Amino acid sequence: MKNINEFIEAKEKGKKITMISTYEYWSARICEEAGVDCILVGDSLGMVIQGLDTTLPVTLEDMIYHAKAVRRGAPRTFIVVDMPFLTYQVSQEEAIKNAGRLMKETGANAVKVEGGEEIAPLVEKLVSIGIPVMGHLGLTPQSVHALGGYKVQGRTEEQAKKIVADAKILEQAGVFAIVLEAIPEKLAKEITEFVEVPTIGIGAGKYTDGQVLVFHDMMGFFDKTPKFVKKYVNGKELFLSGLKQFISEVENQQFPSEEHTYE
Repeated sequence: MKNINEFIEAKEKGKKITMISTYEYWSARICEEAGVDCILVGDSLGMVIQGLDTTLPVTLEDMIYHAKAVRRGAPRTFIVVDMPFLTYQVSQEEAIKNAGRLMKETGANAVKVEGGEEIAPLVEKLVSIGIPVMGHLGLTPQSVHALGGYKVQGRTEEQAKKIVADAKILEQAGVFAIVLEAIPEKLAKEITEFVEVPTIGIGAGKYTDGQVLVFHDMMGFFDKTPKFVKKYVNGKELFLSGLKQFISEVENQQFPSEEHTYE
C-alpha cells in the first residue's frame, strides 16, 4: 500500500489486505521484504516490548520512538501509528497536536484511534486537516477496564447494534479503514458488507477485507496467545536452541573457532 486510496481499491477488487503490528527496525524490515501491505505500530508494544499488563501506560513518546524505528526499517511500506491512551480523549485541540506530532516526527502515513460515535467529531477534524485516520471497534484495549477484561465483544444484540452503528459513523466521519477486534464472525461479515471502507480483522473471522496479527505472536515467541493467533513459526524454541548452543560452545571452547577469529 502506498496511500489510503489503495485500501479502498483493494476492497472494491476483493483483494485481501495484510497488516502486521510490530515495533522496531529489524522486524519492520522483514515485513517490508515479505511484501506486507501495511504495518501498524500498535500501543500493544506496552505488553509485547515493555512487559506491561495493559496498553494504558504507553506514552506518546514511546509511540514516536518505536514508529521512527519502524519507518527506518520499512521506508516504502504504509505505516499506521496508534494514538495511545489519553492522547486524544482529553480535548480536540490536544488530540490534533498529538496526532500531528506522530505524523511529523515519525514519517507515518496515518494514525489509529479506538472508539465509535464518541470520537467521530475528532476523526472528522483530523481528516479535514490532512491526517488519515484508521478506526478500531470491538475489543478496544484502551477500554479494557470498562469492558471488564479482554473479552469478545458484540455477542449481545445491543452490543452488536452499537458496533454496526459505530462503523457507519466512523465511515461517515472519514476513516479510510476500520480494525474489528474480537467480535463474532457473523457480525464482522455484516459490518464488512455494510460499510464501503475496508475492515481489517483480528479475531473477527474470515469475512473481513484484511487481517492483522502481532509479529511476535505469529512468530511464536509467547507460550500463551489468544485463540485467534496462528503461530506460523515456533520462534521461542528456535531462539532458545540457538542460545543454548552458544552457551555450550563457549563453555566447551568450541566458539570462537578459527573461522571467527582475526589473525
